[in-house]
Amino acid sequence: MSMSNPVVDSEHLAELPRLPRDDGGPVFAEPWQAQAFAMAVRLSEQGHFTWKEWAAALSGELKAAADRGEPDDGSRYYEYWLAALERLVTAKGLTDPAALLARKEAWAEVYRHTPHGKPIELPKSEPDCR
Repeated sequence: MSMSNPVVDSEHLAELPRLPRDDGGPVFAEPWQAQAFAMAVRLSEQGHFTWKEWAAALSGELKAAADRGEPDDGSRYYEYWLAALERLVTAKGLTDPAALLARKEAWAEVYRHTPHGKPIELPKSEPDCR
């Protein structure tokens, strides 16, 4: 990810609690983590929410996890990132919980029927945008 992007400059990254990063910026253990990161950045760039709103949503998810007694070892950071993203896009009316659930179920179904080593490809569908 380019650091010349105003949303992901070092000042904005500093606003994110416990972001896994190195000298080059954010780091990701799996492709879906980078995709979730990019979705949050893109939606903020498009004006669907401010970066401060995003940081607050993520902080809320991290606090809720801590309140539940979940370990603070960073291994689930992007799971909380995704939960914050889902919560924020539904709160902003960009999608709804039923559409998110339907997409997750469709992905799980395709995943179960995709031979090992083959790419998982969801059928093309129109996003449920409001």
